[in-house]
Amino acid sequence: MKIVKIEQIGTGQWLRQRASWQKINQQVIQAIRGTDWPHGTGKFSIFPQSGKKRREGNGVVPIKYPCISALVSNSWKAEAFPQLPPGVLTPGDFDAMITIPEGNVVFEWETGNISSSHRAINKILATLGTAICSAYLVLPNKELAKYLTDRIGNFEELMPYFDLFRKECPNAPFDIISITYDEISSHVPKIPKGKDGRAII
Repeated sequence: MKIVKIEQIGTGQWLRQRASWQKINQQVIQAIRGTDWPHGTGKFSIFPQSGKKRREGNGVVPIKYPCISALVSNSWKAEAFPQLPPGVLTPGDFDAMITIPEGNVVFEWETGNISSSHRAINKILATLGTAICSAYLVLPNKELAKYLTDRIGNFEELMPYFDLFRKECPNAPFDIISITYDEISSHVPKIPKGKDGRAII
């Protein structure tokens, strides 16, 4: 899979310069680039069908499986959330989390619509600088999104809000990563969709 752009919402140079963060950052980059479809092929190929019509296009959730698996193999925990003070409600698990000497680092691969993307960012900003020290959010660019489930959130849709996010972001590393396919191919299977609700659309 190709990484198109990495947008630094929170700079946090104090942490980016440390070997502990640089090590997990490299794990994240390698895990994303190693994400493939069909799984096991070593490259991400997308079946070129728009997701605008019902039961057409490609699903989203299975895309992230190789990435999360790669992170778990490097001691990340899947579906995890840092401990919060008593009485504080947890806004839902992150896709993956690891603890380094400076604190918890979390990883989210967005698979919902643009509202879901904003909720994921709110969850990160609400805990960044306290329960977590660094965060990643991965989502498709517009070119990949057009072949996925209709209305899937994409990087370009979030761009107008980046300055707003920066105003709310503490001095901690927070990267939003735009991804796309390696190739378009009519010879690969479509990525499966869910079987209920808007997932099949």
